[in-house]
Amino acid sequence: MKKKKKDIRLFCEFVVPSVLIWGLVVIVPLFYGLYLTFTDWNGLSSSYNMVGFKNYLDIFTDKAFLVSLGRTFLYVFFVVVLSNIIGICLALLLTYGIRMQSFFRTCFFAANMIGGIIMGYIWNYIFSFALTRVGAVTGWKLLLTSWLTSPNTAMAALIIVTVWQLSGYLMVIYVAGLTNIPNDMLEAASIDGAAKFQLFRFIKLPMIRSSITICTFIAISKAFMSFDVNLSLTAGGPYKTTELLAYKIYQTAFSNFEYGKGQAEAVVLFVIVAVISLIQVTMSKKKEVSA
Repeated sequence: MKKKKKDIRLFCEFVVPSVLIWGLVVIVPLFYGLYLTFTDWNGLSSSYNMVGFKNYLDIFTDKAFLVSLGRTFLYVFFVVVLSNIIGICLALLLTYGIRMQSFFRTCFFAANMIGGIIMGYIWNYIFSFALTRVGAVTGWKLLLTSWLTSPNTAMAALIIVTVWQLSGYLMVIYVAGLTNIPNDMLEAASIDGAAKFQLFRFIKLPMIRSSITICTFIAISKAFMSFDVNLSLTAGGPYKTTELLAYKIYQTAFSNFEYGKGQAEAVVLFVIVAVISLIQVTMSKKKEVSA
């Protein structure tokens, strides 16, 4: 009886405060944000009116929002595919027994430790000054002008920077998955005459399905929520050709002072990410079980 009372007391002392804090900083703002989606609040005034589902209806009739949504899907596709491919390639390279593995892992992972805002400004300088000087010296037409000033190359620049930052992080997860593969299995396959590609295709790839699931989920969520790099690298330009959905929400709420509509756009983004992530994880788990 005394032990039970002690457990209850410890639960109240350690768990309840954490739950309360979590509720105050997550649950309360979540429901308050949902409430604001049904208002016309501009983010400044002390009064506002209830408008029902008008904000949601305006979203799906807003051409700018739909264009930004389509652009975001394209951006997410390339970021997820490229960052995972590069992450796997780096992990394979660093688990083949090359020298200074720890050094290279640290170098590749370091990009993920740089804040998105700072990284955006660094790459802004690279694209706007460093690469253009290389183009001026070599005469390469592709580098004569900044990629950030052309609607045809600005999105490619944004994708490159995001992939560069994310690949090192995913590499660490893939390295962990590859190092957990039993050496006996790989040695047996090698003795049977399996080539390196066959080892990867038929043994390593199936054995790291859980890592692929995790990395794909991380890449999807990070790509959809990309804001800081979008802000500091291109600020949605030129001519809004790189305005992703997270940045569009920011513009709606804080530049256009349509806070209620901005909240509604954020809810739509949350639902999209949740549904896609749920589908992706469910399908990946089914493949893991069948394998």
